[in-house]
Amino acid sequence: MSEERHQKRQQRLKEQVDARVAAAQDERGIVIVFTGNGKGKTTAAFGTAARAVGHGQKVGVIQFIKGEWPNGERNLLEPHGVEFQVMATGFTWDTQNRETDTAACQAVWEHARRMLADPGLNMVLLDEITYMVAYDYLPLEDVLEALKNRPAHQTVIVTGRGCHRDILELADTVSELRPVKHAFDAGIKAQIGIDY
Repeated sequence: MSEERHQKRQQRLKEQVDARVAAAQDERGIVIVFTGNGKGKTTAAFGTAARAVGHGQKVGVIQFIKGEWPNGERNLLEPHGVEFQVMATGFTWDTQNRETDTAACQAVWEHARRMLADPGLNMVLLDEITYMVAYDYLPLEDVLEALKNRPAHQTVIVTGRGCHRDILELADTVSELRPVKHAFDAGIKAQIGIDY
């Protein structure tokens, strides 16, 4: 391709992008969903949270189904004023106790509801909440109501596999991570700093 053709094509592309940027005038918080069976949902969410913190924004984190193992994201973000509330029961298939898992979920959900009503928070990360809805530990209606009634400027990130269609419909941005290949399938152990 000649330099002149390349320059004309890039100019057309620039005009299209500039027009879309100019048309986007609504300023409000959004709901972002990272879902799918691929690795990287929590990683993407924490990357976004770290970006917000780097810009001086206030972030709160609720982690469902995370255990008490070392948490690199928490180690990094908590000293920067990020509040973490962790269900800390571990994976539901480890506990195998619906009653205690539901109680643990409800207890941490109260922190989530508080954060979702806090106008001082620019962002709330609800890590792995999709499982809580799927397993009926948390009523879908409660989650939808809290998302709809949050402060207008607040962005919320939802992560987890199998996100309920009503949450997907409410969301402004949805990314589905698809597994192509994973080291664990080849027998490689989960690694600190990479997988957790």
